[in-house]
Amino acid sequence: MAESIVMVDESGELNPYLLGVYAPVQDEVTADELTVIGQIPADLNGVYLRNGPNARFPVRGRYHWFDGDGMVHAMHFENGRARYRNRWVRTRAFEAESAAGRSLWTGVMENPKGNPFGNARGLPFKDTANTDVIFHRGKVLASWYLCGAPYSLDPLSLETLGVDTFLDTLNGDFMAHPKVDERTGELFWFDYGPRPPYLRYGVVGPGGAVEHCVELDLPGARLPHDMAITRDHAILMDLPLYQDLDAARQGRYKLTFDRELPARFGVIPRRGRAIRWFEAKPCYIYHVVNAWEEGDEIILDVCRVSRPTPSTTGSPLARMISYLKLDARMYRYRFDLRTGRTSEGYVDADQNTEFPSIDARSTGYPTRYAYNVTVADAETNLFDGLVRYDNVTGAKETYRYGPGRYGSEAPFAPRDGSTAEDDGYLVSFVTDEREGRSEVQVLHAARLSEGPIARVLLPRRVPLGFHATWVRAEQLR
Repeated sequence: MAESIVMVDESGELNPYLLGVYAPVQDEVTADELTVIGQIPADLNGVYLRNGPNARFPVRGRYHWFDGDGMVHAMHFENGRARYRNRWVRTRAFEAESAAGRSLWTGVMENPKGNPFGNARGLPFKDTANTDVIFHRGKVLASWYLCGAPYSLDPLSLETLGVDTFLDTLNGDFMAHPKVDERTGELFWFDYGPRPPYLRYGVVGPGGAVEHCVELDLPGARLPHDMAITRDHAILMDLPLYQDLDAARQGRYKLTFDRELPARFGVIPRRGRAIRWFEAKPCYIYHVVNAWEEGDEIILDVCRVSRPTPSTTGSPLARMISYLKLDARMYRYRFDLRTGRTSEGYVDADQNTEFPSIDARSTGYPTRYAYNVTVADAETNLFDGLVRYDNVTGAKETYRYGPGRYGSEAPFAPRDGSTAEDDGYLVSFVTDEREGRSEVQVLHAARLSEGPIARVLLPRRVPLGFHATWVRAEQLR
């Protein structure tokens, strides 16, 4: 069985995002007979899927971690047994490079002139669908962080079914982290681009078609990454981080963080057209935890980055690595719909924590618990543990994987028939950099610090990656 290929970029330096726990794998595997240490709970039934970048061909120019082709790794649990599978997301760009037998695109660190095509908005980079996976109407959608086409996958076989056009009603692109309200069956999304309209917001109805879409005015091109919903509203962001236009004209990718501009949060009725902006201290936000309504206020919990641009010293590779490093804290905003006032402050000012998950059944409604990864103090992004936040008591409980072991985003997996937010499990891929092997760990959500109740050993290493989701057995049916 092929494990990986040695892949380097053209920078002349060793790129850590192509080595060790990040090194790409090239084969697609299906494995049924897996060794289990402990016991898989009989009431854990569903599939855990995680997306991530996986370079397929030797890289043209400097490799950025976000450049890798999308590959989804999945673990299906059924009646106390587990099955592993991984598959490429067969995007339009993937198929073009397959036909050519080589890389056709440069990455975001290089001049894109000469790239074959980009996204619908004309951004000339490769849409890899490597960022997130969400479940909606029987299918999994793989998304791209710079806005691309939503690629539909079968949740069990991982077969790429093609671009989901939402019954031929999607006109444009689709952002990385759409939100699904399981209570209404709606899916909420936005797209953005370098030219007007800089931001569009839309709603896919329970029947599968885009039923609402509105263009929203921004003062210029921005780089929003996530959004939130509540029972009655959506929350969009205008944050003071954007691409340096002078650098872009020279074919260089450079981000600017303007501390003179406030962070702005736009609250819009779910099917509305008029947006109301609330101002806050300048920051950047990659990921939302959840949002909900309390009386006249909207509560928004996020992982807030106060310093999104690093030092500009060192080699181009060193600067890229510095840009990628996550440094975020749990943070809460309150937007008073009556007075227009914003209140803000830390939930946890000490822990560097990111990639949050909640009970997906309560997206947009009050939630007590959030389950985040902890970010190691290291040169690159390494998730060395998990932390559970309790919104009622303020308590937090942590679990560390141990020296040299790093995990993935760990979605909450409800126990069969459960209704409580902690009545279930957390599931994560964990890779040991010393041994070069991976496993899946299952932990009690309510007793995180006790460690895994089951460890499923995998026949291959799973490279570190991005976002994950849990699809319940009832949804698969």
